[in-house]
Order: sequence, then structure tokens, then C-alpha cells
Amino acid sequence: MKAVIMAGGEGTRLRPLTSNLPKPMLPLVNRPMMEHVVTLLRDNGFDDIVVTLSYLPDSISSYFGDGREHDVRMTYSTEEAPLGTAGSVRHARRELEDTFLVISGDVVTDIDLTKLVEFHRERPALATMALVSVDNPLEFGMVITREDGSVERFLEKPSWGQVFSDTVNTGVFVLEPEIFDHIEPDRPVDFSGEVFPSLIDRGGVFGCLTEGYWEDVGTVASYLRAHKDLLDGRVSAQIPGFQVSQGVWVGEGAGIDHDARVVGPAVVGENASVEAGAVLGEYAVIGASVRLHKDCDLERSVVHDNAYLGEAVKLRGTVVGRRCDIRTSVRCEEGVVLGDDCFVGEHAVIGADVKVYPLKSVESGAVVNNSIIWESRGARSLFGRNGVSGLANVDMTPEFAAKVAMAFATTVKKQDVVVASRDSSRSARMLKRAMMAGFNACGVDVLDLEAASVPVTRFVCRRPLVSAGVTVGLLEDDPDSVEIRFFDGSGADIPEERRRKVERLFTRGDFRRVLPGEIGEIGLPPLALEHYAVALEHTIDLASVGGAGFKVVLDYSCGSTSHVMPNVLAKVGAEVLAVNPFSSTRGAHARDHETRAREVAALVVASSADLGAVLGVDGERLTVIDDTGRVLSHAEALLAMLEVLAERLAESFVGLPVNVTGAVEDVVRSHGGRIVWTKVSAPALMDRAKEPDAILVADGCGGFIVPAFLPAFDAAAALVLLMERLALTGRSLSSVVEGLPELNLVEDTVATPWEQKGGVMRELLESSKARQTLLVDGLKVFHDRGWVLILPDPEGPFTHLWAESESREAAQRLCRDYSAQIRQMVG
Repeated sequence: MKAVIMAGGEGTRLRPLTSNLPKPMLPLVNRPMMEHVVTLLRDNGFDDIVVTLSYLPDSISSYFGDGREHDVRMTYSTEEAPLGTAGSVRHARRELEDTFLVISGDVVTDIDLTKLVEFHRERPALATMALVSVDNPLEFGMVITREDGSVERFLEKPSWGQVFSDTVNTGVFVLEPEIFDHIEPDRPVDFSGEVFPSLIDRGGVFGCLTEGYWEDVGTVASYLRAHKDLLDGRVSAQIPGFQVSQGVWVGEGAGIDHDARVVGPAVVGENASVEAGAVLGEYAVIGASVRLHKDCDLERSVVHDNAYLGEAVKLRGTVVGRRCDIRTSVRCEEGVVLGDDCFVGEHAVIGADVKVYPLKSVESGAVVNNSIIWESRGARSLFGRNGVSGLANVDMTPEFAAKVAMAFATTVKKQDVVVASRDSSRSARMLKRAMMAGFNACGVDVLDLEAASVPVTRFVCRRPLVSAGVTVGLLEDDPDSVEIRFFDGSGADIPEERRRKVERLFTRGDFRRVLPGEIGEIGLPPLALEHYAVALEHTIDLASVGGAGFKVVLDYSCGSTSHVMPNVLAKVGAEVLAVNPFSSTRGAHARDHETRAREVAALVVASSADLGAVLGVDGERLTVIDDTGRVLSHAEALLAMLEVLAERLAESFVGLPVNVTGAVEDVVRSHGGRIVWTKVSAPALMDRAKEPDAILVADGCGGFIVPAFLPAFDAAAALVLLMERLALTGRSLSSVVEGLPELNLVEDTVATPWEQKGGVMRELLESSKARQTLLVDGLKVFHDRGWVLILPDPEGPFTHLWAESESREAAQRLCRDYSAQIRQMVG
């Protein structure tokens, strides 16, 4: 049987190590990772190997040649442009006329390939995946199989809300040549993203849970971890050199002074030199012809071939590229990576997680805490729930903001137009100016809204000549932190795929740089507030609202909505008692939202108003107070909105996240409407709002989307819609609230280590097989008189739970039961 090694990847997450070297050629204990794969294939009887190449192909083909030195036959298939995993294999189809095995050239594994082939042949399989269990399944393809091994469910690179198992696809497949009928030619196609998901419903795709070691070396941390595991004997692989003592391997021609100390496990490459006083601590690996002067001290570090380390150099958890020159008394902290051919002067200190790209120099005595041609924020990801956030002028500096803007600008075309806005804070003003410079540097024009609410910014994004938008503002619950949010041309949050693209560009520093004559311009959008107000007025029945003569108490929370909302309310003829009708950073954070709502409630009663409202500082969230002064919970406000929309529900759908109260189903269905359930994330809700028959989308936390106006959260639009519906039905808000059902929805949060999240979700899914479940976002399990939703947090080591039942006590009991299960699982 033939085997295919996929060796075309660039390994962007491993840069700068892969800047001049393809990822499969990165040394693992002084042998290219792909050489370990070739040895595994040969030992399992695969002696005819096809290698697919794309990035720096000559580095691989010149090293392995025809494979004769490794006792195999090797041929190569080179792509002119990357074709994806499936496309690259299809490109080599002339060599693959019978059953064949596919494996990545950058994986570290010792799984039994012979047993995998036997499993495949015992079943009517078109494709068989090798599966393993991992702690964190987010970067892999998650798989659930039936008892016979057939794949029941498959999801590539899920979010935490989509995690239903910790069993993942290893990228090792056994395939029949008929698989090529399902791979489109001449375009990039991925096995996990396209081919396997399309084949699962047809049958023929199986998963074999394998034993043994498997590590996808995709990051510097996993690269170091693979070295540790190999030296600890957790993976069966050949370590080059002679084992001179327990856990210590020394290559031919290496010289180790008798006054040097090698603690081990450690590896010394061929012709390396270790002088007196040097210490090679645990998991130190030095390559061929590396020179360590006296008193060097290395621990958990990997040094590639031909590097030079001067006297008293100290490395901890560091990777040093080929031919680096590191002078006397240099110290490198955890996570440091030096690319090939770097120079580090005497007594320099390179701080934790700093990455230096190839051919760069660090001056003598320098203290480097920021990457050189690389930015690392020390976070699990650049984007959080809504955008990029951090402490103002600490994490979120002007330099950082400019680079984020350049990364985003690189995803749009030159001379495209981006709308930029901010809140009233000095921090946001500083960062927005830096971002506009970044956009201009990439040839992108900017329309500067200056201080504007988020909904107004989204609205201007929808102009024909505008392609995207960005807004900067303080976090409402933390005035020391700033958040940058990005919008697409429809005004909605950019999707997850685009976020990942921006993050890749940011971490690689691959920004588009234009000629001086192509640098972007900055302009002011004409009449932006007026156009927003007019468009909002056109979405409601002005005559009916005006005839109702509403009296409203409205707290603007010192936000930018105060610039536009008075115009709208004046048009509808409402008598408004305005509270905090100006933009003020200090005023916005002087009181919390609950305090503001209580104060508005008191004013509603005192002034005999028809309703009251508190708008969020950013203009997206709405808290409603009825005419009796009752502050509605977010769930009550949602139900009230659905009740007043009753006569319009039959002709459309309502988009809601899976964590809202189940009472919404009774309300919507009683009026002939339907609900489309979505993920809890804002981008997922906004995607639903773009559909033509959506009448309302809400997040259950005070966020309402009125699709007829804008496919994004807008408190002003929600308020005028509520006023219109109350006017048309002739009802008071309190009478609507009196008819609402009792709500018994409770929440809880359980601490869950990152590495155990996938296992927890898998165990809960398996234990719930006898019950009805919903896997839209997280795991929703239905019980006789209620339900519970388990959703891993995407940013922290937590799992969130929501439970609802016939009484609050029953809901709390249901929530406690699942909380206890999770705590028991994590120990």
C-alpha cells in the first residue's frame, strides 16, 4: 500500500522558525519531523511514499531525494499554488490507484498504522480517520462515532460553544481512490472542512480510536512539548546519537568537557562542543556543530544547528534557530524564539514570549520585551467575545492599535473606505487616531465619525462606498479597559473566519504596505446623524406614534446616543424627560446600570410617564421601565416585545439564542410564529438578522435587533419599535407585563480547566443520549419539565450553565445537579 505525506504547509504559527524552512523540516531531537514520519511509515510496511509539496519544496526534496537512504521509494507532487489537504492529494492521484494512507509530515505520532488499515478493510469504508482524545479540541476536527465506527458527527475547529467531545481527527486517513470523485479539481479543497462533512450523511466515513502518542506540532509550546515527550519515552521514535547514560544521547564527533554537566534527559548533536562549566539541564537539545562556551546554562531549550552561544549564556524554555550568534551573558526567558541567523549582543536580556525574526540584531545590553517584527499579547487569542480589548495604554497602546488596524486593512482592498468612531474618552480618541494612521498606511481611506454611538457607526457602514467599520470605546464595567470592534459592510460584527484571518496577519506582521502616492486619506461623512435619524423614522408608523402622545423618561447614560435620539423623539411627538443627555466619560461611569434604572423608575412614577428606558453607553443595550415604575428584567422585556409584535409574528421568524427562557416558544407559537435558534454569540445573531423574513432578533440580555432597520443591536431602534407597537395596539406596557408567564431561569458558572473542557462536554453528551438534546451552541439537554444548557466559556477556564423548570426551586435543583457533575469530572 502507498502512503501520502502532506508536506506543503507553511507553519505560520511557528514563525519565525518556519520563515526560511518548511514546517516538516523543523528538527525534532535533531532530525526533521518528517524523517520521523518516514521512519514510522517504513516500520509499518509503507515503503512507497508520495510527498505533496508547496512551501519551499526544494528543502524537502533535496534532503530526502528518492528515499533510498531511508529504505523507501519517494516521489514528489509539487503544487504551483496551495490546494488544501484534499486538493494536494488529488493533485497526486496518478500515483494512487489503490487504497492508500495519508499522513501529515509535521505530526509526531507512533500510532499503529497497520491496525488502522485493518480496521478500514474490515468495513465498507471509503475513508477512515485515525482518532485520538485530546485536552483542547478547538484547533482540530471533533468527531463522534457510532458503535460500528461510522462517523455520526464531525465539526472542524469548533468554538467552545460547539464542543461536544474530546475525540478529534488526527489527520491520518486511509482512503479509497474513489475519494477523488468527491474532490473538485483545480481549487483548494480541505478534507476536514469540505470532503468529510459532505460524505458523512452518505455513509462510508469511519473513525478508528487509536492508542499511542499523537501531537500536532502547531505552536512553539507544542514543539517544545513534543521534545519533552520524546525524551521521556512517551513516543516511540529514534533519537540520533549514542546513549551514553540514562536519558543522555550524544552524536558522533561531539565533545563534552569533563567539567561540563549534562543532567538529562538531553541530546547533544554531532560535532557539537560543550565547554567546561556548561550545564545542560532537563530537556535541553543542541544540534549539530553547536558551540557552547563555558558556564552556559540551558534548560528545556532547543538550539538548532551551527549556533554559537558565548560564555554564561542562560536559556530557559527557549528555541534558537540555525546559525544564531549569542554573545556573553545573554539571558533568554520562557517562550523566547530566535529565528535563523540572529545576533544577540553581550549582556542583552530577552523577555518572556519575545520572538525575533531571522537576520535581526539585538544590541549589547539591550532589554527586549517586545517582539522584533512580531507582536505577542500573551493572550489565547487576539479577539475576545466582541472585539480586541485590554487595559488602556498598557495592553492597548498606540503601536498595538496601529498594527491591529494594518492587519484589518490588509483584508480589504486598497482605496476601500473604512468608517471609524469612538466614545468620548481620551483613551478611545488616542487609539482611534493610531488606527486611522494604520489604515492609511495600507492604502485605505477613513471616514472619521469622531464621537458616535455604535449603532450610528454600523449604519454608516452600510453606505455604498463603505466596506467596513471600526469603533473604539471603554468597557462599560471597566473604565480602565478599552475595546476595539470591527464591522463588515452590512454593519454587523465581522465573522469568526475573518477574525482568524486578521489574527494571522497580525501575528505574522504580514501587512500590506503601499507606495507614498497610494497612502489613504481621512474625511468626514456628511450628515451622518441626520441620515441615521431619517432612516429610523421611516421604519415606524410616525402618525400612530405621534397620535399616542407618549410621555417618556429616557436616561442616555452620558453616551453618544444623546447626539441623535432627541431628533427622532421630536419627530414622533413624544414628550421626553431626558436624563444625562450629553457625552461624558466620567458621567458614563459614575453610576451602574441598575442604579440608573431605579432612578428612572422613580421619575416615571413621579411624572406619570407612559414608560421609561435606560440606553447603554454604547447605544446597543436597552433597559425598559413600565408605566407603574417596574424595571423589567431582560427576559420580561423580550417577552413584552414579542407580545406587542403578536400580529406580525405569523409572517416571519424571531431569532433567539439557545440560552433564553423557554417561555418565548409559547408566546411566539401562540401567535403562529416560529423561532430560529442561534448560538449565543453576537455575530451569529447578526447573521440571522440579515435574512429577509426576520422580524426581531434578541440576545436576552437587553440587546435587540430590528432587522427592518439595521442587522445589529440598536437600543434606539428597539425603543421606537416598542413605542410604535404600543401605540398601534392601544395597550399600556404594564398591561402587557401583567400577562407574562412566571419565569424560572437560573444561571451558574463552574470553574473548568482549559484542558478538561472537551472531556467534560463529551462525558455530558454521552450521559445524555437517552434524552432529547440540542447542539446549536454548547449542549442543551431537555428534561420532563425543563432544560439545562452547558456552554464552555470561549475566553476563560469556565463552563456556564442555564437551567429552567416549572418552579425556581426545580430550576435551581437541576442547575445544581449538573454543576455537581462537572465539578466531579474536573476533580
